[in-house]
Amino acid sequence: MHRAARIEDWLHDRREYSARRRGYQPTVIPYTGYGSTAWVRILCRVLLTKPDKPAKRQKRPRADGRDAGIRGWRSFTSVPVNDVTVTIEIGGQTHHVQADRGGVVDTVVAVSLTAGWHLARLHTEFSVVVEAPLFIVAPTVGYGVVSDVDDTVMVTTLPRPLLAAWNTFVLDEHARVPTPGMAVFLERLASFTPGAPVIYLSTGAWNVAPTLSRFLSRNLYPAGALLLTDWGPTHDRWFRSGSAHKRENLRRLAEQFPHMRWILIGDDGQHDEAIYSDFQRDYPNSVAAVAIRQLSPSEAVLAGGRSRDAVLIEGGTAAPWVYGPDGSSLANQLAEHGLL
Repeated sequence: MHRAARIEDWLHDRREYSARRRGYQPTVIPYTGYGSTAWVRILCRVLLTKPDKPAKRQKRPRADGRDAGIRGWRSFTSVPVNDVTVTIEIGGQTHHVQADRGGVVDTVVAVSLTAGWHLARLHTEFSVVVEAPLFIVAPTVGYGVVSDVDDTVMVTTLPRPLLAAWNTFVLDEHARVPTPGMAVFLERLASFTPGAPVIYLSTGAWNVAPTLSRFLSRNLYPAGALLLTDWGPTHDRWFRSGSAHKRENLRRLAEQFPHMRWILIGDDGQHDEAIYSDFQRDYPNSVAAVAIRQLSPSEAVLAGGRSRDAVLIEGGTAAPWVYGPDGSSLANQLAEHGLL
Protein backbone atom coordinates (compact mmCIF):
# COMPACT_ATOMS: atom_id res chain seq x y z
CA MET A 1 0.00 0.00 0.00
CA HIS A 2 1.18 3.52 -0.81
CA ARG A 3 2.75 5.36 2.13
CA ALA A 4 0.14 8.12 1.86
CA ALA A 5 -2.65 5.54 2.12
CA ARG A 6 -1.06 4.04 5.24
CA ILE A 7 -0.82 7.51 6.80
CA GLU A 8 -4.45 8.20 5.93
CA ASP A 9 -5.54 4.87 7.46
CA TRP A 10 -3.59 5.69 10.63
CA LEU A 11 -5.30 9.08 10.88
CA HIS A 12 -8.72 7.50 10.30
CA ASP A 13 -8.02 4.92 13.03
CA ARG A 14 -7.01 7.62 15.52
CA ARG A 15 -10.03 9.78 14.70
CA GLU A 16 -12.38 6.78 14.87
CA TYR A 17 -10.96 5.77 18.27
CA SER A 18 -11.38 9.32 19.58
CA ALA A 19 -14.91 9.68 18.15
CA ARG A 20 -16.09 6.38 19.64
CA ARG A 21 -14.72 7.41 23.05
CA ARG A 22 -16.90 10.53 22.80
CA GLY A 23 -19.96 8.39 22.14
CA TYR A 24 -20.25 8.81 18.38
CA GLN A 25 -22.27 6.09 16.63
CA PRO A 26 -22.20 4.66 13.07
CA THR A 27 -24.60 6.32 10.63
CA VAL A 28 -25.34 5.05 7.14
CA ILE A 29 -25.62 7.82 4.50
CA PRO A 30 -27.64 6.37 1.58
CA TYR A 31 -27.12 7.32 -2.05
CA THR A 32 -29.36 6.70 -5.05
CA GLY A 33 -28.56 3.44 -6.84
CA TYR A 34 -29.64 1.79 -10.07
CA GLY A 35 -29.98 -1.64 -11.59
CA SER A 36 -31.88 -4.05 -13.81
CA THR A 37 -34.71 -6.42 -12.95
CA ALA A 38 -32.07 -9.00 -11.93
CA TRP A 39 -29.49 -6.95 -9.98
CA VAL A 40 -28.98 -3.59 -8.25
CA ARG A 41 -25.96 -1.41 -7.53
CA ILE A 42 -26.12 -0.26 -3.90
CA LEU A 43 -24.25 2.92 -2.89
CA CYS A 44 -23.82 4.32 0.61
CA ARG A 45 -21.24 5.51 3.14
CA VAL A 46 -20.83 4.81 6.85
CA LEU A 47 -19.73 7.67 9.12
CA LEU A 48 -19.52 8.26 12.86
CA THR A 49 -21.91 10.96 14.10
CA LYS A 50 -23.06 12.35 17.42
CA PRO A 51 -25.68 10.13 19.05
CA ASP A 52 -28.21 12.97 19.35
CA LYS A 53 -28.04 13.83 15.62
CA PRO A 54 -28.90 10.68 13.61
CA ALA A 55 -32.62 10.79 14.34
CA LYS A 56 -32.78 14.17 12.63
CA ARG A 57 -30.62 13.08 9.73
CA GLN A 58 -32.23 9.75 8.97
CA LYS A 59 -35.32 11.09 7.33
CA ARG A 60 -36.69 8.81 4.66
CA PRO A 61 -34.87 9.52 1.40
CA ARG A 62 -37.07 10.42 -1.52
CA ALA A 63 -37.07 8.48 -4.76
CA ASP A 64 -36.17 11.70 -6.57
CA GLY A 65 -32.66 11.56 -5.12
CA ARG A 66 -33.03 13.96 -2.19
CA ASP A 67 -31.63 12.35 0.91
CA ALA A 68 -30.78 13.42 4.43
CA GLY A 69 -27.00 13.54 4.56
CA ILE A 70 -24.43 15.47 6.47
CA ARG A 71 -24.14 18.95 5.00
CA GLY A 72 -21.33 21.28 4.03
CA TRP A 73 -17.89 21.16 5.58
CA ARG A 74 -19.09 18.70 8.26
CA SER A 75 -19.31 16.00 5.60
CA PHE A 76 -15.53 16.32 5.09
CA THR A 77 -14.67 16.37 8.77
CA SER A 78 -16.93 13.43 9.62
CA VAL A 79 -15.12 10.22 10.53
CA PRO A 80 -15.53 7.28 8.11
CA VAL A 81 -15.95 3.84 9.64
CA ASN A 82 -13.32 1.49 8.30
CA ASP A 83 -14.29 -2.00 7.12
CA VAL A 84 -17.71 -2.13 8.78
CA THR A 85 -20.43 -4.66 7.83
CA VAL A 86 -23.52 -3.14 6.22
CA THR A 87 -26.76 -5.11 6.01
CA ILE A 88 -28.85 -4.63 2.86
CA GLU A 89 -32.51 -5.64 2.87
CA ILE A 90 -34.21 -5.60 -0.52
CA GLY A 91 -36.72 -7.72 -2.41
CA GLY A 92 -37.29 -9.95 0.59
CA GLN A 93 -33.58 -10.84 0.74
CA THR A 94 -30.80 -9.85 3.13
CA HIS A 95 -27.21 -9.27 2.09
CA HIS A 96 -24.14 -8.43 4.20
CA VAL A 97 -21.31 -6.44 2.62
CA GLN A 98 -18.15 -4.73 3.84
CA ALA A 99 -17.50 -0.99 3.49
CA ASP A 100 -14.08 -0.07 2.14
CA ARG A 101 -11.34 1.77 4.01
CA GLY A 102 -13.19 5.08 3.43
CA GLY A 103 -16.51 3.76 4.71
CA VAL A 104 -17.95 3.55 1.16
CA VAL A 105 -20.14 0.69 -0.02
CA ASP A 106 -20.35 0.23 -3.80
CA THR A 107 -21.65 -3.25 -4.48
CA VAL A 108 -23.93 -5.19 -6.81
CA VAL A 109 -26.39 -7.71 -5.38
CA ALA A 110 -28.67 -10.14 -7.21
CA VAL A 111 -32.38 -9.45 -6.77
CA SER A 112 -35.65 -9.76 -8.67
CA LEU A 113 -37.48 -6.44 -8.97
CA THR A 114 -39.93 -4.77 -11.33
CA ALA A 115 -38.95 -1.69 -13.34
CA GLY A 116 -39.28 1.70 -11.62
CA TRP A 117 -38.33 3.16 -8.25
CA HIS A 118 -37.69 0.95 -5.21
CA LEU A 119 -36.16 1.34 -1.75
CA ALA A 120 -33.40 -0.68 -0.10
CA ARG A 121 -33.09 -0.75 3.70
CA LEU A 122 -29.55 -0.26 4.95
CA HIS A 123 -28.04 -0.45 8.43
CA THR A 124 -25.04 -1.57 10.45
CA GLU A 125 -25.15 -3.53 13.67
CA PHE A 126 -25.49 -0.38 15.78
CA SER A 127 -27.09 2.14 13.40
CA VAL A 128 -30.69 3.02 12.62
CA VAL A 129 -32.23 1.74 9.40
CA VAL A 130 -32.17 4.12 6.41
CA GLU A 131 -33.67 3.72 2.95
CA ALA A 132 -31.75 4.17 -0.30
CA PRO A 133 -33.74 4.91 -3.49
CA LEU A 134 -33.05 2.63 -6.46
CA PHE A 135 -34.05 3.02 -10.09
CA ILE A 136 -34.65 -0.28 -11.90
CA VAL A 137 -34.35 -0.22 -15.67
CA ALA A 138 -36.70 -2.38 -17.73
CA PRO A 139 -35.08 -4.79 -20.24
CA THR A 140 -36.93 -3.08 -23.09
CA VAL A 141 -35.39 0.37 -22.47
CA GLY A 142 -32.95 1.15 -25.27
CA TYR A 143 -31.58 4.59 -24.31
CA GLY A 144 -29.96 6.11 -21.23
CA VAL A 145 -28.38 9.45 -20.29
CA VAL A 146 -24.97 10.05 -18.70
CA SER A 147 -24.15 13.63 -17.73
CA ASP A 148 -21.16 15.38 -16.21
CA VAL A 149 -21.92 17.82 -13.36
CA ASP A 150 -19.45 20.72 -12.95
CA ASP A 151 -19.73 23.22 -15.83
CA THR A 152 -22.29 20.96 -17.52
CA VAL A 153 -25.42 21.04 -15.36
CA MET A 154 -24.13 23.76 -13.03
CA VAL A 155 -21.88 26.77 -13.58
CA THR A 156 -19.09 26.85 -11.01
CA THR A 157 -17.70 30.35 -11.83
CA LEU A 158 -14.56 29.48 -9.89
CA PRO A 159 -10.98 28.72 -10.90
CA ARG A 160 -10.30 24.98 -10.84
CA PRO A 161 -7.70 25.24 -8.05
CA LEU A 162 -10.33 26.79 -5.76
CA LEU A 163 -13.18 24.48 -6.71
CA ALA A 164 -12.22 21.71 -4.30
CA ALA A 165 -11.96 24.14 -1.38
CA TRP A 166 -15.32 25.66 -2.30
CA ASN A 167 -16.95 22.23 -2.41
CA THR A 168 -15.42 21.38 0.94
CA PHE A 169 -16.15 24.44 3.06
CA VAL A 170 -18.76 26.60 1.34
CA LEU A 171 -20.84 24.48 -1.02
CA ASP A 172 -24.58 25.03 -0.79
CA GLU A 173 -27.09 24.26 -3.49
CA HIS A 174 -28.28 27.89 -3.41
CA ALA A 175 -24.73 29.09 -4.16
CA ARG A 176 -24.55 27.23 -7.48
CA VAL A 177 -26.06 28.44 -10.74
CA PRO A 178 -27.77 25.94 -13.06
CA THR A 179 -26.58 25.96 -16.65
CA PRO A 180 -29.19 27.67 -18.86
CA GLY A 181 -31.56 25.19 -20.51
CA MET A 182 -29.80 22.05 -19.25
CA ALA A 183 -32.55 20.95 -16.85
CA VAL A 184 -35.16 21.08 -19.62
CA PHE A 185 -32.73 19.38 -22.01
CA LEU A 186 -32.09 16.44 -19.65
CA GLU A 187 -35.77 16.15 -18.77
CA ARG A 188 -36.66 15.96 -22.47
CA LEU A 189 -34.01 13.30 -23.02
CA ALA A 190 -35.30 11.26 -20.09
CA SER A 191 -38.88 11.59 -21.36
CA PHE A 192 -37.97 10.66 -24.95
CA THR A 193 -37.63 7.01 -23.87
CA PRO A 194 -39.96 6.21 -20.94
CA GLY A 195 -38.02 4.51 -18.16
CA ALA A 196 -34.63 5.72 -19.39
CA PRO A 197 -32.02 5.92 -16.58
CA VAL A 198 -30.23 9.19 -15.88
CA ILE A 199 -26.70 8.93 -14.44
CA TYR A 200 -24.74 11.93 -13.14
CA LEU A 201 -21.06 11.04 -13.46
CA SER A 202 -18.67 13.41 -11.68
CA THR A 203 -15.18 13.51 -10.21
CA GLY A 204 -16.61 15.09 -7.04
CA ALA A 205 -16.33 13.39 -3.66
CA TRP A 206 -19.08 11.29 -2.09
CA ASN A 207 -19.12 13.82 0.75
CA VAL A 208 -21.08 16.31 -1.37
CA ALA A 209 -23.61 13.81 -2.78
CA PRO A 210 -26.52 14.99 -0.57
CA THR A 211 -25.86 18.63 -1.48
CA LEU A 212 -25.64 17.86 -5.19
CA SER A 213 -28.83 15.81 -5.00
CA ARG A 214 -30.67 18.74 -3.45
CA PHE A 215 -29.29 21.09 -6.11
CA LEU A 216 -30.44 18.84 -8.93
CA SER A 217 -33.90 18.39 -7.43
CA ARG A 218 -34.33 22.07 -6.60
CA ASN A 219 -33.48 23.04 -10.18
CA LEU A 220 -35.83 20.41 -11.66
CA TYR A 221 -33.22 18.09 -13.13
CA PRO A 222 -34.50 14.53 -13.66
CA ALA A 223 -33.84 12.17 -10.77
CA GLY A 224 -30.96 9.76 -11.17
CA ALA A 225 -27.97 8.11 -9.57
CA LEU A 226 -24.84 10.09 -8.68
CA LEU A 227 -21.56 8.30 -9.39
CA LEU A 228 -18.90 10.16 -7.43
CA THR A 229 -15.53 9.16 -6.03
CA ASP A 230 -13.70 9.01 -2.73
CA TRP A 231 -10.93 11.57 -2.30
CA GLY A 232 -7.51 10.83 -0.93
CA PRO A 233 -4.66 8.40 -1.65
CA THR A 234 -5.11 4.88 -2.99
CA HIS A 235 -2.99 1.78 -2.57
CA ASP A 236 -0.63 2.91 -5.35
CA ARG A 237 -0.84 6.72 -5.76
CA TRP A 238 -1.23 10.01 -3.86
CA PHE A 239 -4.58 11.00 -5.38
CA ARG A 240 -7.33 9.25 -7.30
CA SER A 241 -7.61 9.91 -11.01
CA GLY A 242 -10.84 11.65 -11.99
CA SER A 243 -10.48 10.59 -15.63
CA ALA A 244 -9.94 6.97 -14.62
CA HIS A 245 -13.05 7.17 -12.42
CA LYS A 246 -15.17 8.32 -15.36
CA ARG A 247 -13.69 5.80 -17.78
CA GLU A 248 -14.23 2.91 -15.37
CA ASN A 249 -17.86 3.80 -14.71
CA LEU A 250 -18.64 4.25 -18.42
CA ARG A 251 -17.12 0.85 -19.13
CA ARG A 252 -19.13 -0.60 -16.28
CA LEU A 253 -22.40 0.85 -17.61
CA ALA A 254 -21.69 -0.52 -21.09
CA GLU A 255 -21.11 -4.01 -19.71
CA GLN A 256 -24.05 -3.89 -17.29
CA PHE A 257 -26.46 -2.74 -20.03
CA PRO A 258 -25.03 -4.27 -23.24
CA HIS A 259 -28.15 -3.53 -25.29
CA MET A 260 -28.50 0.12 -24.22
CA ARG A 261 -27.22 3.15 -26.13
CA TRP A 262 -26.14 6.15 -24.06
CA ILE A 263 -26.41 9.86 -24.75
CA LEU A 264 -23.25 11.31 -23.21
CA ILE A 265 -23.26 14.93 -22.02
CA GLY A 266 -20.21 16.92 -20.92
CA ASP A 267 -18.30 20.15 -21.49
CA ASP A 268 -15.16 21.24 -23.32
CA GLY A 269 -13.39 22.56 -20.23
CA GLN A 270 -11.93 19.28 -18.93
CA HIS A 271 -11.37 15.91 -20.60
CA ASP A 272 -14.95 14.87 -21.35
CA GLU A 273 -14.36 14.93 -25.12
CA ALA A 274 -11.36 12.59 -24.92
CA ILE A 275 -13.09 10.30 -22.40
CA TYR A 276 -16.25 10.04 -24.48
CA SER A 277 -14.26 9.60 -27.69
CA ASP A 278 -12.29 6.69 -26.22
CA PHE A 279 -15.48 5.15 -24.88
CA GLN A 280 -17.11 5.49 -28.32
CA ARG A 281 -14.11 3.78 -29.91
CA ASP A 282 -14.16 0.90 -27.41
CA TYR A 283 -17.96 0.50 -27.25
CA PRO A 284 -19.32 1.91 -30.52
CA ASN A 285 -22.70 0.22 -30.12
CA SER A 286 -23.19 1.77 -26.67
CA VAL A 287 -23.17 5.42 -27.81
CA ALA A 288 -26.26 7.08 -29.30
CA ALA A 289 -24.88 10.64 -29.30
CA VAL A 290 -22.42 12.97 -27.57
CA ALA A 291 -23.49 16.48 -26.53
CA ILE A 292 -20.73 18.88 -25.47
CA ARG A 293 -21.53 22.18 -23.79
CA GLN A 294 -19.13 24.88 -24.95
CA LEU A 295 -17.89 27.10 -22.15
CA SER A 296 -17.96 30.86 -22.52
CA PRO A 297 -14.53 32.57 -22.77
CA SER A 298 -14.65 33.58 -19.08
CA GLU A 299 -15.73 30.09 -17.99
CA ALA A 300 -12.95 28.56 -20.09
CA VAL A 301 -10.38 30.77 -18.35
CA LEU A 302 -11.64 29.70 -14.92
CA ALA A 303 -11.66 26.06 -16.01
CA GLY A 304 -8.03 26.30 -17.08
CA GLY A 305 -8.70 26.44 -20.81
CA ARG A 306 -10.57 24.29 -23.27
CA SER A 307 -9.91 20.63 -23.88
CA ARG A 308 -7.34 19.99 -26.59
CA ASP A 309 -7.00 16.22 -26.41
CA ALA A 310 -10.21 14.92 -28.01
CA VAL A 311 -9.66 12.25 -30.65
CA LEU A 312 -12.87 11.95 -32.63
CA ILE A 313 -13.60 8.82 -34.61
CA GLU A 314 -13.47 9.21 -38.38
CA GLY A 315 -15.75 7.09 -40.55
CA GLY A 316 -16.72 4.80 -37.67
CA THR A 317 -19.96 4.89 -35.75
CA ALA A 318 -22.88 7.01 -36.88
CA ALA A 319 -23.40 8.46 -33.38
CA PRO A 320 -23.49 12.26 -33.80
CA TRP A 321 -21.47 14.80 -31.84
CA VAL A 322 -23.16 18.13 -31.17
CA TYR A 323 -21.78 21.31 -29.60
CA GLY A 324 -23.59 24.28 -28.08
CA PRO A 325 -23.38 26.88 -25.29
CA ASP A 326 -26.60 25.81 -23.51
CA GLY A 327 -29.24 23.13 -23.25
CA SER A 328 -31.55 24.68 -25.82
CA SER A 329 -28.90 24.62 -28.54
CA LEU A 330 -27.94 21.02 -27.77
CA ALA A 331 -31.58 19.95 -27.73
CA ASN A 332 -32.28 21.52 -31.11
CA GLN A 333 -29.34 19.71 -32.67
CA LEU A 334 -30.25 16.32 -31.19
CA ALA A 335 -33.81 16.84 -32.41
CA GLU A 336 -32.42 17.09 -35.93
CA HIS A 337 -30.90 13.63 -35.42
CA GLY A 338 -34.21 12.19 -34.21
CA LEU A 339 -33.15 11.84 -30.58
CA LEU A 340 -35.71 14.33 -29.23
